Amino acid sequence: MGITLPLDKMTTSEKLLETERLWDDLCRNPEDVPSPSWHEAILAERERQVAQGKMSFIDLNEAKERIRKAT
Repeated sequence: MGITLPLDKMTTSEKLLETERLWDDLCRNPEDVPSPSWHEAILAERERQVAQGKMSFIDLNEAKERIRKAT
């Protein structure tokens, strides 16, 4: 099924809302979403850096808020 959105007529806010709706739907069945081969290596490296105290994670809502303030 192909659905075409009128992207040229949508506001940025509308586009972001639709993107969020797509991600929400994809997250319902994460086992159906293939992970790229390089992803495991990147995650392992980040976990190593967290364990060494070189990196830390923040809550997704906090990350979104930081991005909003920066833009």
